[in-house]
Amino acid sequence: MSAAANKRLLQQIFAELAQGNSRLFVDSMADDFRWTVIGGTKWSRTYDGKAAVLAELFAPLRAAIADKIVLTAHRFIAEDDYVVVEARGSNTTKAGVPYNNSYCHVFRLGGGKLQAVTEYCDTELVATALGDPR
Repeated sequence: MSAAANKRLLQQIFAELAQGNSRLFVDSMADDFRWTVIGGTKWSRTYDGKAAVLAELFAPLRAAIADKIVLTAHRFIAEDDYVVVEARGSNTTKAGVPYNNSYCHVFRLGGGKLQAVTEYCDTELVATALGDPR
């Protein structure tokens, strides 16, 4: 796919995420999708494979957040197989702690599917608001 097509796919995904709907995001992941969370928190590591992302990253995150997870994108930059997305969360944990992180996601796409993402965010907020994913 072209850079423009990749950008359109991410724009569609994030339009849904802004409404708290993650279905298109999940459906767009390749089976061998890799998610790397930078930093030194207990959440920080590479999650290898769609199944690991869903079970080891998304499930604990959903368990920690009080309502649907909302993420709103503000900028998309595309080049070749890469799309960079700047976004901001608007969430609250079940403990009542605001979790409104700022993100820079660097996505790599191939064949119309999400192949990998590296997530840059406020790791101190991750540690204080979300604690341990286990």
